[in-house]
Amino acid sequence: MKLNTKLAGKLALSKNYALKIWLVGDGLTEEEQLKAPKGTLFIPFSQFPAKRMRKDCFYHTTPAMMSPTSFENMDSCENWLPRRAMSAWRVAGILHALEGWNVHECGHTIFNIEKIWEASLQHGFRPLMIPS
Repeated sequence: MKLNTKLAGKLALSKNYALKIWLVGDGLTEEEQLKAPKGTLFIPFSQFPAKRMRKDCFYHTTPAMMSPTSFENMDSCENWLPRRAMSAWRVAGILHALEGWNVHECGHTIFNIEKIWEASLQHGFRPLMIPS
């Protein structure tokens, strides 16, 4: 994952394992997880969730939203998400179709994030809440 120059200064690659909030991708290893302190929160930015290796840590779901109540016969799109939740990638595809956006978000290209957020809310998608 690459960040544009505006955002690059807001994140830093840690040189130690002491931090309690980790943004993780597909490359997170078992060895790295075992080095995390007790109570660490793993937040994936990739399409698939991190493998749950630790009972003393917390694992957030992959980026997702709750589907609109108008959707019928909706269960879940991925087996690691709660009922009626859809991965961000599926939500994006639906929004592009509903809005008639003829742009592609591939690789490091990201469409206008504010416009996407507003459209998702207007079409009834809601943020996925973190269970307490």
